[in-house]
Amino acid sequence: MKKLLTLFIILILPLFIACSSDVENPSPGPLPDAEPIVLKPEFDNKLKNSIDFSIDLFKTVYKYDSNPNVFISPLSVDMALSMMWNGAAGDTKIEMQQALYDEGYTPAQINEYSKTFREALVAVDPSTQLMIANSIWYKNSFDINKSFIDVNKLNYNAEVEALDFSSADAVSKINNWCAENTNNKIPQIIDNIPDKAVMYLINAIYFKGIWKFQFDKKNTNNAKFQAEDGEQDVSMMSQKATLSYSEDVNGRYIELPYGNKAFSMVVALPQEGKTIDDIITNLNADSWNAVIKGWSTNHVDVRFPRFQLECEYDMHEDILPEMGMIKAFDDRADFAGISATERLRISKVKHKTFVEVNEEGTEAAAITMVESLLTSIGPSIPISFNMNEPFIFAIKENSTGVILFMGKIGKITT
Repeated sequence: MKKLLTLFIILILPLFIACSSDVENPSPGPLPDAEPIVLKPEFDNKLKNSIDFSIDLFKTVYKYDSNPNVFISPLSVDMALSMMWNGAAGDTKIEMQQALYDEGYTPAQINEYSKTFREALVAVDPSTQLMIANSIWYKNSFDINKSFIDVNKLNYNAEVEALDFSSADAVSKINNWCAENTNNKIPQIIDNIPDKAVMYLINAIYFKGIWKFQFDKKNTNNAKFQAEDGEQDVSMMSQKATLSYSEDVNGRYIELPYGNKAFSMVVALPQEGKTIDDIITNLNADSWNAVIKGWSTNHVDVRFPRFQLECEYDMHEDILPEMGMIKAFDDRADFAGISATERLRISKVKHKTFVEVNEEGTEAAAITMVESLLTSIGPSIPISFNMNEPFIFAIKENSTGVILFMGKIGKITT
């Protein structure tokens, strides 16, 4: 009889930094706008499904997380689980494909999409640091299928290494890889390796964006934030800029672009008489796309609190089962694509995140555009967008609409 062995998935989103410079006179010369990411027409529905998955994953995390702040990377979760899906078989593979909203696509199509999109994503804005790294670490006595290794090397650029899991060096190697691929923000991800563990699959994403329209550090002042547990003092950044603005019945939205405008942050505040819960409850791909399509150019008076937070989720406990992924975690799991001789199940899916939004960043010296754009549509009374209460934010790639990160701030932490 085959032993039941365990797999670990670690999804590391170690750092997202939204930076602007306090340089008073940045270097002249605006960046040319980004060229759109172009994918095959057959992937149009895959992009829509990606937005559906991102929003539903965020809503599920929000449902189970009692903390005031939430921050996840749907892209990281999707990428790591898609790599695992390459090794699934039978009902486990069908269930994982449904949970990832990838129905209707063949393995070859999903892998082609992942490879093409990942390569385009990291190259779309040279002024934004975006690193995506994947790795597979397996016990040197574990009988792993070469086909599983090859497909993930080819389509996810996965680094693969066999280790003696009983050696302390194994823990060090895995942790060192995490440190190297997270700009040393997460130098340690595991303390020890359980006896039954045979494989770690790790995804890491590092993003550092520079605001296209910079906040001036001299304009940052002390202000009040109406947190969910009471009023608190915060450092409030401020600027007046010409930005995209949209509304619906539940929320008000602005878009803050980075670099060459390939990436942007969308921030949502509730309408008067509405709450963050109203926005999240009614959020879906259709309402999200309606906001994006409804952008109008406006003068906006932006007040944005500096914040930093870390989050950690064990997604195998409630979140992924709620999304429909169940068999992969129990004795019914079928990962025959990973090993033909061993029975496997996923023991843990760990997702750890870090986000910082502030005025710091030396790269901003290459960005201008604020003053010229402030006068591009003539004088008007700016729309006030004061983030002095709980808000939602998301980071997306603009030509495809794919959501890289999504969060909700109910309390400012630094």
